[in-house]
Amino acid sequence: MARIGGVDLPKDKRIEIGLTYIYGVGRSTSNKILKDTGVNPNIRVSDLSEADAQKIRDYIAHEENEILIEGSLRGQFQMNMKRLRDIASYRGLRHRKGLPVRGQRTKTNARTRKGPKRTAVKKKRKV
Repeated sequence: MARIGGVDLPKDKRIEIGLTYIYGVGRSTSNKILKDTGVNPNIRVSDLSEADAQKIRDYIAHEENEILIEGSLRGQFQMNMKRLRDIASYRGLRHRKGLPVRGQRTKTNARTRKGPKRTAVKKKRKV
């Protein structure tokens, strides 16, 4: 089992697909990494040699390649959201209120951001 970027890659997948399990690495980035390191994209993660795995680790860790993954990328997103909230931009206010940020409708839909429906509860009458 290869461990790259703090993530255990699935053994049964091709390395091209397995690298996408790392947060911040998609198909195009995965293909670029494999092309630049010279690793065959068709081999399985279980068949990956330790030397090839080390090449991939070194490529991702190298600062010239500017590949942000996992914690540093999540931190960057959090800082961007915090900046928007602090300057009280429209997007920041939407983030703060937990509403859709990118112009979606909220009269219907938007349940993922708004949470489950809140129904009004009737007061019981005393007899």
